[in-house]
Order: sequence, then C-alpha cells, then structure tokens
Amino acid sequence: MIGSCLCGSIKYEIDPPFKIFQYCHCLRCRKFTGSVHSANLFVPVAQFRWLEGQEQVGKYDLKEAKYLTTSFCKQCGSSMPWEVKGIPNMVVPVGTLDEDPKIKPQQNIYCASQASWYVESSELPKYAELPGE
Repeated sequence: MIGSCLCGSIKYEIDPPFKIFQYCHCLRCRKFTGSVHSANLFVPVAQFRWLEGQEQVGKYDLKEAKYLTTSFCKQCGSSMPWEVKGIPNMVVPVGTLDEDPKIKPQQNIYCASQASWYVESSELPKYAELPGE
C-alpha cells in the first residue's frame, strides 16, 4: 500500500497486516495535525519502506515525550510516518495513504484530553461538496 505527501515529493509503502488503527485526541496530536484528533495506523518497522524523497522528511523530537516523535515533508508540511521512540513500530498518518487501507478505526484514545469544542461528526450536517455551490 502506497502513501505520499501533498506535493508528491515523498512516497512510502506499507505491507499488511496492520497492528491497529486508532484516533488519538491528545493535545500533542491535535497540535501536530491541526485537527480535532490524529488518525494513525501502526505498522511494524519491517513492514515499512521509504520509496522516494526520504531526504525531504523532517523530524521533530519532543524531548519530554515518552513515545512521540513527528515527521513531516520539508517542502509541503504534510505529516509523514514516524518511528515510535523505543518501540519498533511506525505510526502512519492514515490521511497520507493513497489507497483504502481496508481497515476501519478500532478505538479512540486520550478522550479525557479531547478538545472542548469537539462534536461527533455523526451529529453534524453532511454535504457531498461545499454547501451553497
């Protein structure tokens, strides 16, 4: 399964089976993604390969974090897969996959930290495209 950044300068490949697909509501994931939660797929390091543009992958290591490190495209800023500190797993931001991972989210974590403004998406109106167009 192939994934890439927004500008296409970075490409990677992951092989199933995947360990877990989860949403994380912690403050760090919200800050890194700029969203209400992250959507991450966990894969053993042996099932992950950079295909193109590895030199474009930037890394931010939050020193006080036990497991978190973040990766991003130096050109477009897209979140990119990163290796968990001390555990041989890659965290793959699911939104960077170019294909359907054929797995659905299995859990939400750090819900006690979720944003005060969070509303379940099932409670919001749905539109096929931008409303009013």
